Amino acid sequence: MTGPQWERSIKVTTAEQTRRLAAALAGVLEAGDLLVLTGELGAGKTTFTQGLGEGLGVRAGIISPTFVLVRIHPNLPEGPRPGGPDLVHVDAYRLDSAAEIDDIDLENTMDTSVTVVEWGRDRVEHLSDSRLEVDLHRAVGGGAAPAAAAGTTLDFETEDDDEPRTIVLRGFGPRWPEAPGFLGNAPLEGGN
Repeated sequence: MTGPQWERSIKVTTAEQTRRLAAALAGVLEAGDLLVLTGELGAGKTTFTQGLGEGLGVRAGIISPTFVLVRIHPNLPEGPRPGGPDLVHVDAYRLDSAAEIDDIDLENTMDTSVTVVEWGRDRVEHLSDSRLEVDLHRAVGGGAAPAAAAGTTLDFETEDDDEPRTIVLRGFGPRWPEAPGFLGNAPLEGGN
């Protein structure tokens, strides 16, 4: 496997900043794009995906697909990108291999959707020649979050909205030869 074409690190301090960053990223996404989200429980993966959904103009109500594996959020004609791609949100936490990913038939939606896979590293790379990897790191805590009741979203509970995170974005393949332009204006650490 070849390394990333580029890498950018961005610090955020609130859930709203995470959503805004993701909404800005959604502005450059196209049908067929694959995003692989990585981070511990509570790191903000679902919050990031909610921001993508807002930017793509898909139906509201994005929650973690942990118990159903895949949720499809259709593009809304009255949204900011009418006729734009749907959002397919996948949680691969309980899937052990690329073969199990193939069993959920993501190939059928990839051409018309932006596909976001939480916990997808080393499981979904075969689905596309190009991908964005998004790693979310909590600045405090560092341990696994406590188990939550069924249906509870662990990402950015009210009391930790101001907990800092570092979001690392990496572009792979021909679709991502360079970082999206708006990332050049963000406070960046490292990267090319």
